[in-house]
Amino acid sequence: MKSLHIIINAHDLDKILLLGFASFVLSMLITPLYTHVAYKQQWWKRQRTDAWSGGKATVYAKLHAEKHKRHIPTMAGLIFILAISLVTIFANLRRNQTWLPLAGLLGAGVIGLLDDAMNIRSSGKGVAGMSAKLKFSLYSIVVLIGGWWFYDKLGVNYIHLPWVNNWHVGIFIIAIFWLVVISTAISVNFSDGLDGLAGGLVASSFVAYTIICLLEHKFALAGFCLTVVGALLSYTWFNIYPARFFMGDVGAFALGTALGIIALQTNTVYVLPFLGAVYVMETGSVIINRLSRKLRHGKKVFLSSPIHHHFEAIGWPETKVTMRFWILGQVSSVIGLIIFLLGRKG
Repeated sequence: MKSLHIIINAHDLDKILLLGFASFVLSMLITPLYTHVAYKQQWWKRQRTDAWSGGKATVYAKLHAEKHKRHIPTMAGLIFILAISLVTIFANLRRNQTWLPLAGLLGAGVIGLLDDAMNIRSSGKGVAGMSAKLKFSLYSIVVLIGGWWFYDKLGVNYIHLPWVNNWHVGIFIIAIFWLVVISTAISVNFSDGLDGLAGGLVASSFVAYTIICLLEHKFALAGFCLTVVGALLSYTWFNIYPARFFMGDVGAFALGTALGIIALQTNTVYVLPFLGAVYVMETGSVIINRLSRKLRHGKKVFLSSPIHHHFEAIGWPETKVTMRFWILGQVSSVIGLIIFLLGRKG
């Protein structure tokens, strides 16, 4: 049985905490600059007309008509991506720990940025933003490059299964890397649908992974996770209802990519579905509604999906949905930590 005892050097802990604080302050400083430019350039997000589960998003349009009339800018993910990148590059860049999640954050952010920019510039007819096929293809290329680095440069060719130990898969780790990161990024993107929702959920997930990284003695990676938390707390300060701005795909895909990579680098892929139970629930609701539409002649299980919109549709105020989902995210993060500790004993 592996010991759960851990000794953390005070200097390492101080640095990790300072990284989180620095990213929070830097994000706060960047926010007024972004806000000025975004409102001046009118980076308004165009309302989607098609539902994730297929068909027209009539329920969503009714629920959020007033919000889109307010003209809220998107692409605010640029704020925390810039803050996380600067703090990591100048204070916490480690080839074996932080290079890969930072590269994933930036690579996914670029794809999301292109999609957001196309959404903003769209004329109001046809598809708002990049086509799903093109976005998926570009994003897959970025993730596969990361998977190759994970396998070839970091020398990882196995995943850990609790009570089974390491399962050596060789070069197939690249395919597993692709599946885990793609799934996580899409799931986090689905959760970005209400003021403050994604910021609070993802912050809880990265707090949990900060603890996991500390227990695994991956102190630079723990610092990266807390850097993300600090920047997200700043972002969420302004994104809670009524939101000043939205993170956009540039932020959601970047965060989901980094989270998936952290799970792989800590060899805790088995923990991710428990720790990210809310993301699983959000994605599951979209899949269920899509299948239901196809198999039941257009009938839906949920009034709207992802499921946070269903609760809005049955009469819950947006703030109630957000805060209750935050609680679920915090509880699932604790459950994920428990699963991690039980698996570590095996």
